[in-house]
Amino acid sequence: MSGGAWAGAAVAAITGGYALCSRRLAPTPITSAMVFTGFGILVGPVGLDLLDLTHDAHIVLALVEAALALVLFTDAMTVRRRDLRSGGYVPARLLSVGLVLTVGAGWLLAWPLLPGLTMWELALVGAILTPTDAALGKTAITSASVPALVRNGLNVESGLNDGMVLPFFVLFLAALPGTSASQEGVAGVFWRVLLVSIAVGLAVGWCGGWLLAWSRAAGWVSPGWSQVFVLALAVGAYLPAVAWDGSGFMAAWAAGFAFALALRLNTPSPQRPPVQGAADFVEKLGELLGAASFLVFGAVLLGPALQHLSWRIVVYAVLSLTVVRMLPVALSLAGSGLRPPTVAYIGWFGPRGLASIVFGLLVVEEHVPGVQLLGRVVAVTVGLSVLLHGLSALPLSYRYGAWHRAASGTAQLREGESTAAAPHKRSVLDDPSP
Repeated sequence: MSGGAWAGAAVAAITGGYALCSRRLAPTPITSAMVFTGFGILVGPVGLDLLDLTHDAHIVLALVEAALALVLFTDAMTVRRRDLRSGGYVPARLLSVGLVLTVGAGWLLAWPLLPGLTMWELALVGAILTPTDAALGKTAITSASVPALVRNGLNVESGLNDGMVLPFFVLFLAALPGTSASQEGVAGVFWRVLLVSIAVGLAVGWCGGWLLAWSRAAGWVSPGWSQVFVLALAVGAYLPAVAWDGSGFMAAWAAGFAFALALRLNTPSPQRPPVQGAADFVEKLGELLGAASFLVFGAVLLGPALQHLSWRIVVYAVLSLTVVRMLPVALSLAGSGLRPPTVAYIGWFGPRGLASIVFGLLVVEEHVPGVQLLGRVVAVTVGLSVLLHGLSALPLSYRYGAWHRAASGTAQLREGESTAAAPHKRSVLDDPSP
């Protein structure tokens, strides 16, 4: 039995084992990301050596890229303009001022702590560790004790910031000498990523939404095959952009927006909300691939990084999860009327997850000077986030909820304003319902 077959068998066994225990683990602080990352370290080079980046690079990249593309598509589908306006523009503040300041803070803080990296490698560190992944601290945005305004803000931010960071990531990578993107230059990459890829995604998504609405109205498509169509649409947006040397991720993200909008506009209002349930299959597949991606992350990035720890890497990882995240959030929410405990809660729950893993692997595969240190920083930061945000989600959501209930009894809080919250990021792995 080849090494690849043993690795596949290990992934299947770990996934099946977690599935059998998922309901029991759901109400505990133990998250799927913790379990899969831990077992990933076990099957990686520092453990059983069944999976490593040297021999399995193509399989690893294909898995994590597919997971991120599907997550980008489904996240974009579920967000509507009213979500960005709810709660005093909290999501809009986080995705504009907060996002830009986080990229800049990560870049500047890396300068003294990570000597040996070039200016653009430092910029990549900041960009890679900016996207958040709400699934790592799911209780923080699903707990009924947390005000809807806060849950909505965190959920919408997490659903959109990975796509919004993509231009920063691609342009910084193009500016780094020796990478494949640098051969065409920043201007060429800007054209392909921000214009061609988005145009492809919008065109595919809009046509797909119109066709599905028409087929539903004509009674031609069955519910099951409509979800298969959505999967085909996500792939159909991603691959042409890649074939034209653009960004498949950007195309998938744009396609999700256009598909949802076209489906809503072309479906009669008396019918069931057209987007609801349309991407359940794609969402669950993306979540399953995402869980497997954390196993791969533990094997090929975190395990090897733990063998080369330094105080600089650990300090940067801690500061990335605290100062680099929380200070920009506080500045972006200044004047919003939110109380300090709310600002602190939103600032803390910015877990680093799937997008950071994929971006980190893409940079590591470039094999330019400095990528080993960069990869270790990303790995330790994400690994620390998986642990800390997973363990703290349950107790902090209860504690924050208790503060909100007590404070609401003595004063009218901005946090208590009603808001139309977007559907939270569900996880087929963490969902305790039968």
